[in-house]
Amino acid sequence: MHRRRLAAAAVLPLLALGACGGEESSQADTGSSSSSSDSSSAPESEAEFPLTIQHAFGETVIEEPAERVATVAWANQEVALALGVVPVGMPEVTYGDDDGDGVLPWVEDKLEELGAETPVLFDEVDGIDYEAVASTEPDVILAAYSGLTQEEYETLSRIAPVVAFPEIPWGTDVAQTILLDSAGMGLPQQGEEFNDQLQQSIDEDFAEHPELEGASVMFAYFDPADLSQIGFYTTVDPRPGFLADNGMVTPTAVAEASEGSEEFYTTLSAEQADRFDDVDLIVTYGTDDTLATLQDDLLLSQIPAVAEGRVAVLDDSSPEAVVAGITPLSLQSELDDYLETLSEALAGDSGDSDDSGNTGDSGDSGSEED
Repeated sequence: MHRRRLAAAAVLPLLALGACGGEESSQADTGSSSSSSDSSSAPESEAEFPLTIQHAFGETVIEEPAERVATVAWANQEVALALGVVPVGMPEVTYGDDDGDGVLPWVEDKLEELGAETPVLFDEVDGIDYEAVASTEPDVILAAYSGLTQEEYETLSRIAPVVAFPEIPWGTDVAQTILLDSAGMGLPQQGEEFNDQLQQSIDEDFAEHPELEGASVMFAYFDPADLSQIGFYTTVDPRPGFLADNGMVTPTAVAEASEGSEEFYTTLSAEQADRFDDVDLIVTYGTDDTLATLQDDLLLSQIPAVAEGRVAVLDDSSPEAVVAGITPLSLQSELDDYLETLSEALAGDSGDSDDSGNTGDSGDSGSEED
């Protein structure tokens, strides 16, 4: 059974660090605030109020249906939009934005579909902009997918009730995110229905790529300035979690590092490259030079997946890279292309595959289960 986890990114916690600093704040005044969560397309709440949301910091009581919804952190705004609710404010995106307007392409499409203007954008480069959030006068603040600290949660709670992450920072899967955020808006039934529709769409996309079923995959990060460490995301993180939930296999080294851990990312010395012998496919961020750089490295080239070119390099800071973070709206529109990228990489350097869908030199794609 699929575990149904999410994503995006604790980029996003890790990778967005590279984008920090140097960018001008868009602040609350850069977005048009004429949109609101009481969009005509927003469904009517059938929940019983007051309702209580349990999360890592305790519980949040929401007294009445929210008319003005704000979101912080990553991807929570996509839950609102998927249910037809236009936030009064949401984070400005600085990672993966293709046109520099602070909004991801699939979010732009959804806003256009809803006939809404861009909400107020919160600059989160240096942390949560409480003043900007408060200025939108929200009834509820969605942060089911986030890494809020206790202090951040308490400060935001002085503005409006907060839906925080349930257990582990940046460890909320996509299904949990949808259920918690939708509940916070008083739309639990709509959230469940959206989850069902989304999983059906995911199943259909994976069915188009049977070669991925059973293949072991490591979601890694290699610092080109220091290849002495092999960085990889643990099963806490939605990126590998999503792939494991949908039929791919967690390599032994990743599984061992993940066991009992609440860290979404860790490293091993490149001297232990032989621990990744069972990896069929590596997914990582980088550039056109990344694979050659890894193959030129004395230690990393000992990893069969590297030597044989079974590395899916996602163009860093591109929308494609963001899709790997798994967000509700990107899953609907971009998942098939992402899986195609993984499939081609699994086929190795040549990308060849026979008509049966079996990969050429991918080695033993594995039938073992994690």
